[in-house]
Amino acid sequence: MIPAVRRALPATLAALALAVLPAHPISAQVADFEPEVARSQTFDLTIRNIMRGTEHIGEAPVGLQWTDDGDWLYFRWRAGGGAWDDDRELWRVSADGGEPERVDDTLAEETGILRAGGDLSDDGRLRVSGFGGDLYLVDRRDMTVRRLTETRTGEVAPIFSDDETAVLYRNGDNLFRMSLADGHVRQLTDIRSGNAPGDDPEPSAQRQFLLDQQEELFEHIRRQNEGQREAEARRDSIAEAEPQPLYIPNGERLGGMTPSTDGAWVMLSTARPAQGTERTMVPDWVTESGYTEPLNVRTKVGDAQGASRMGLLNTESGETTWLELAPDDVESIADGFSAGWNEDNTHALIWSRTEDNKEWFLYALEAATGEMTLLDRLRDEAWTGGPCGFGCRGWLPGTNTAWYVSEETGYAHLYLVEADGTGKRALTSGEWEVLGVQVQPDDERFLMTTNEGSPFNQHVGYLDFDGGSIDYLVEGDGSWSATPSPDGDRIAWIHSVANRPPELFLSDADDASSPEQITLSPTEEWLGYDWKRPEIVRFPAEDGVQVPARIYRPADVGAEANGGAVIFVHGAGYLHNVHNYWSSYYREYMFHHILASQGYVVLDIDYRGSAGYGRDWRTAIYRWMGGKDLSDQVDGARWLVANEGVDADRIGIYGGSYGGFITLMALFTADDTFKSGAALRSVTDWAHYNHGYTSNILNQPQDDEEAYRKSSPIYFAENFGPDQHLLIPHGMVDTNVHFSDVVRLAQRLIELGKENWEMAVYPVEGHGFIEPSSWTDEYRRIFELFERTISQPGCTAEGGFCAEPVPAGAGM
Repeated sequence: MIPAVRRALPATLAALALAVLPAHPISAQVADFEPEVARSQTFDLTIRNIMRGTEHIGEAPVGLQWTDDGDWLYFRWRAGGGAWDDDRELWRVSADGGEPERVDDTLAEETGILRAGGDLSDDGRLRVSGFGGDLYLVDRRDMTVRRLTETRTGEVAPIFSDDETAVLYRNGDNLFRMSLADGHVRQLTDIRSGNAPGDDPEPSAQRQFLLDQQEELFEHIRRQNEGQREAEARRDSIAEAEPQPLYIPNGERLGGMTPSTDGAWVMLSTARPAQGTERTMVPDWVTESGYTEPLNVRTKVGDAQGASRMGLLNTESGETTWLELAPDDVESIADGFSAGWNEDNTHALIWSRTEDNKEWFLYALEAATGEMTLLDRLRDEAWTGGPCGFGCRGWLPGTNTAWYVSEETGYAHLYLVEADGTGKRALTSGEWEVLGVQVQPDDERFLMTTNEGSPFNQHVGYLDFDGGSIDYLVEGDGSWSATPSPDGDRIAWIHSVANRPPELFLSDADDASSPEQITLSPTEEWLGYDWKRPEIVRFPAEDGVQVPARIYRPADVGAEANGGAVIFVHGAGYLHNVHNYWSSYYREYMFHHILASQGYVVLDIDYRGSAGYGRDWRTAIYRWMGGKDLSDQVDGARWLVANEGVDADRIGIYGGSYGGFITLMALFTADDTFKSGAALRSVTDWAHYNHGYTSNILNQPQDDEEAYRKSSPIYFAENFGPDQHLLIPHGMVDTNVHFSDVVRLAQRLIELGKENWEMAVYPVEGHGFIEPSSWTDEYRRIFELFERTISQPGCTAEGGFCAEPVPAGAGM
């Protein structure tokens, strides 16, 4: 039975406005994303209830897949109302819209290949796909399927050959070509592990003496050795017509393999793990066996790193040219990635970066000559990065023109350059960021995701290859992501606003102004509460920069202010949380309604280091975490005092992971700005965190001890004041920020004789909590901390706690 999921959807879409910010070009119209349900306010706004999380709001649609004929859209989703640990199920909806239907296991299996995706023929009629370890050919016109392989070995990553008479695919570490006419298979590469013949170490003089002696004395040995030599000669003669072997040394493994469509060339990457490293052991405490079981997880920053290399393999000769991935003035490269071949298979696009990630390089490799042409390079004295990731580069169809995204101007923008290094030009510009780029199947334009117009919204539009303005498909506040149908006639949208989680919508491609809402995830109970769209404000930082923040006021929820305030610090550092769409911190979003209902003003800041605001904002924490990212919290506290009637002696702070780290730094280094704080799953010493994240920002501890000393809270624990209060909750099976991190801080606080701090440990939880009971216990403790320490004037008396008890049942 299909549950009713489209409850009282709005018939039309109306305009919304962001009151505190000026209008921008993209906000002319927007979806009124609030189902028409009665505001009964029957939702029980308690910590225990909101920490049921997905039981109320479900899980948003993900994994959108159109069938090749564009008739159906499949997705994984679950509506609220079930158990917290239910999985998303497979659903589908007709391209025409209407009620979605759940897909049972039988239909899911039958339709799997019809929605698998894959490489398309030039005319778009055929698709070749790897599915379940085998290869399939799908006629997208009549949806017939031809199975090409049925093996146990596993064939993957198929592409059409340039003449489309065959498919190329990978099986294990080698490349094969299958004729579509008769199914004949030919192996194009012969990549093996181990040392090549003749490369084995020479025997010692003692061993060589014994070998020579045996052959001299015994006819049996002489005949045996002669037979081996004759067999090797026969094998060599036969092998002349086969691919020549490439030997990957022991301890090194083959990674990526990117063939040209004519099968003549293969871009290879290999990786060799670091030697002599030491991994951290994290105990798993509550186990089925009854024994504590060790989990050996990551190394620490500054430990030895693995090496990688890239090569160009000629399948005809078997020769491999190992590439130099940096100019002569650069000493070491961390790794490189292939972004594929141009259509005529003359050039491959390669991106590489230095070990310290302060510089990257974009090359065009000419296959016939092996010549590497440097197309662009970018150096950042902090570290290179940005929102678009490694996938934002490729070739324009049918050309020798490469496209890529760079932070050259301080904001991530789209560029073109020719394979010979000439003609570099920017297609986008301005103080906004390109967040994602895809070349569309029509081979005529890009599909772009950007925050043009406002860092608080994400929009989707088309951009022609020759540039111009982006033709945005939807307007208004919120976040939009688009998945066009194969024929381009329809678009599936995932859209959210600040007080509603992401939902699936459908629209015509040529008119997306009024998309039809397909899913409705939250329960009617949850929808019955008047969840607020937090106002976005800006306050001045000490250096004059305007810092954005979400604010939750007691008056917004019909409560009276108590004069206290709480600042929330989002995690991850480079993450965006001040925006007009649904937050990944949705539990905290609901918790802030509880705090506001109890009289606290809550400020949620996109501090320096956050995503969405360009390079300077991103790298402002270089060599000093706990610098501008912390001073932004302090300036936010001052702004609350000056503008929101907050008592300067009654400000709390909390956050998890990076937010926990900032909370510790706030209590240890920001004088008496903050009365109390909860540092959840917090980094206490950056020398104990991972390499990839930490070395970008602080370099390596053995190279930049100063950066680690001034960025690690454990060095400042002696500053924790007698009138301050600290809660340290942490999962004991945290494989990201290890439990040992806070254990070391606890010992430091004990040795310093500090009081008014406590730990709360969660034996079955990792870095991101899972079970509602753990969430409830953690946030109950956070709430009670603020109630005890900042809910009323005079909380410095009687051991640092408010005289009044916690209101009975409040927040519980």
